[in-house]
Amino acid sequence: MILIIYAHPYPERSNINKLMLRLAASNSDVVIRSLYDLYPDFNINVEAEQKAVEQADLLVLQHPLYWYSYPPLLKLWIDKVFTQGWAYGEGATALKNKHLLWAVTTGGDYDHFNIGDNPGFAVLAQPLQATASYCAMRWLNPVVVHGAYRADQNALLSQIRNYSVRLTSWRVS
Repeated sequence: MILIIYAHPYPERSNINKLMLRLAASNSDVVIRSLYDLYPDFNINVEAEQKAVEQADLLVLQHPLYWYSYPPLLKLWIDKVFTQGWAYGEGATALKNKHLLWAVTTGGDYDHFNIGDNPGFAVLAQPLQATASYCAMRWLNPVVVHGAYRADQNALLSQIRNYSVRLTSWRVS
């Protein structure tokens, strides 16, 4: 099973994420949990979330990039759900060998992220990649849809189709 944890505080503003979810939902192995729909009060049901994650072979964290990071409810979700003894630490096996895919949309184009001493988008993935490693998960190369606001529609569709293909064929990635 593929579990998509979707975190967008303003989903009505994102045609790109809507299309990504629509294509993902066409895969019968996909279950989507929209955090801002489930927890508008930020009161996360940890037990329900852990049960959902336990059933997944592939965990996908899908969201727009906000100030070079993830939305606050996704950060809280990770903090609450990935508990010691369950996700990491002595005796923790719930996430061991599960795959983690980061699916993120950005307003900036690809070149926008080639700034500073650590150029490239990969530096932004490091916190999630480190989390995956700490929880004994298998990190997959992220799916990044750049230029969500300004990119040519054909270029965006190509990137979104790549996401759908990645979900369909993730076991071979």
